[in-house]
Amino acid sequence: MNRTLKMVLFGFLTWLIPFLFAFLFYSKEGTLLIDIFLFKSIMLIVGSVVGAFLLVSYFKKLKKNQLKEGIIIGIVWFAMDILLDLIILVPMSKMGIGAYFAQIGIRYLTIPIMSIAIGYVAKK
Repeated sequence: MNRTLKMVLFGFLTWLIPFLFAFLFYSKEGTLLIDIFLFKSIMLIVGSVVGAFLLVSYFKKLKKNQLKEGIIIGIVWFAMDILLDLIILVPMSKMGIGAYFAQIGIRYLTIPIMSIAIGYVAKK
């Protein structure tokens, strides 16, 4: 699989897997079944585990330009996750853009933080 396709596919999975996992905590009527703060903590952990796994998988075979790749992946995956949320999650949840960025969007900064850190360490 070429590098760009792999980057985009893995980026999509960083959004899709937590998105689908979240449905486990909602009733058929769309009501959250657990405490909102517990839900947000679980989702942060799920997103971090998925992101870390995909980053390690991506970097495992990368032999050069690891830091540069870490920066690029961080930006691409961050942008993809925000864009997919704005297209799908925000309209679904009827959440305002300001509330979205304050409650969810800012958490996606973990992606570039992890990808740059992994790229930096892989370079060493």
